[in-house]
Amino acid sequence: MATPDYDLIIIGAGPAGMAAAAEAGRQGLRCALLDEQEEAGGQIYRAIGRTPLEDERILGEDYYHGRDLLHAFEDAGTDYWPGTTVWGVEDDLSLDVSREGRSQRLRTRRLLVATGAQERPVPFPGWTLPGVMTGGAAQTLLKSSAMVPPGPIVLAGSGPLLLLIAAQLARAGVTVEALLDTTPRGNWRRAARHLAGALRNPRLLAKGLGLLREIHRAGIPHLKGVDDLEALSRDGERMTHLRYRQAGRSQERECRTLLVHQGVVPNVQLTRALELAHDWDETQQCWRPRLDAWGETSRPGVFVAGDSGGIAGAQAAEEAGRLAALAIAEQLGHLEAEARDRLASPLRTRLAPQLAIRPFLDVLYQPARRYLVPEDDTIVCRCEEVTAGELRRIADAGCRGPNQAKAFCRAGMGPCQGRLCGLTVSQVIADQCSETVDAVGYYHIRPPIKPLSLGELASLSEPDTLTRN
Repeated sequence: MATPDYDLIIIGAGPAGMAAAAEAGRQGLRCALLDEQEEAGGQIYRAIGRTPLEDERILGEDYYHGRDLLHAFEDAGTDYWPGTTVWGVEDDLSLDVSREGRSQRLRTRRLLVATGAQERPVPFPGWTLPGVMTGGAAQTLLKSSAMVPPGPIVLAGSGPLLLLIAAQLARAGVTVEALLDTTPRGNWRRAARHLAGALRNPRLLAKGLGLLREIHRAGIPHLKGVDDLEALSRDGERMTHLRYRQAGRSQERECRTLLVHQGVVPNVQLTRALELAHDWDETQQCWRPRLDAWGETSRPGVFVAGDSGGIAGAQAAEEAGRLAALAIAEQLGHLEAEARDRLASPLRTRLAPQLAIRPFLDVLYQPARRYLVPEDDTIVCRCEEVTAGELRRIADAGCRGPNQAKAFCRAGMGPCQGRLCGLTVSQVIADQCSETVDAVGYYHIRPPIKPLSLGELASLSEPDTLTRN
């Protein structure tokens, strides 16, 4: 067997990946950090090394904390592979990666997946019209290019990130016509049972209240209890206006850009491709890989850290990345168990309040049922234009899971390979069959897990493909 190129390869250069790489460097591990983007930072700290925004008030101090992570990672001596896509992982932890149009194979003794989160799919009538974007996409424009989409802009959905995006746009001088809050009113009652845990993180609660006050001061109409959201077009080409219900009344509003958001979910495409054990999180309404206290998965030697292991936020991701790096250093003989535990103690102390508030937030901002199980005429799989009604029809015809659905109607077989529709397909079929989502399951993800050209695939066989930074 070939000698491993690295002690540890980390996939993903967000807060968990950068923190893990810095800790691995401190513990003397030969480490590589791979990321699809050309710059480290992930979505949370996107473009942190060269932000085009001169006014730091726009994104806020939490964003600029990413500079500390970036500098620590850069000082660690880690091999950094930007613009690199991991499209396959073998049983011996050999990684097939593509970079600059060529594929190569890297070998490692341990693997840490830190691929972060993705925005939850938000299927509703008209969501595929030009002019409808996710809130995260607008935030990416702002962070990386100091640009915003054209107005009139309306935000719709639920969750803390939606409030942050509204505040950031207002700080940038952008007029937000309205914030349509789709949080179900009953969520507040259910979330109140978890208030004691939330009070263990007063800073985060205060931040949320501060965002609400800021939105009010900016004059953004904050309409609560919104339901039956539709994006509509008068010309049949792009969205021109919205229709929704509030307080039992149907209303319409002109809109050129609609930013939608219903929270984030773990990006499990790679962990699914590795055939790791996953559990259905009923509160967060998503799948998450099964992890131990150090982030090790059901497959020895493979770790997960950050939001790809369960949504807990940027600070929690940092601490989880460091914990995983310490565990890996101990496994590889760079640390004694006693030293590992001593170094881990303050990390767990900082992590605890970040986890304690999650039940409150997860229940409070759980999406309304219509976004989890949409109506019949709503497109679920954008790539193959499969509606929720078609999924219900094939379920009635005997389809009992998303993998069968590929054969019945091609749902999940498009370029995104189920990233945008996987959750909804499972939930619609489960609902129609009166089964749990856990029983229905998720897509089997096979390599290549990202689109790959024949040239990239062929280059893997060339003898000189293994090159390092």
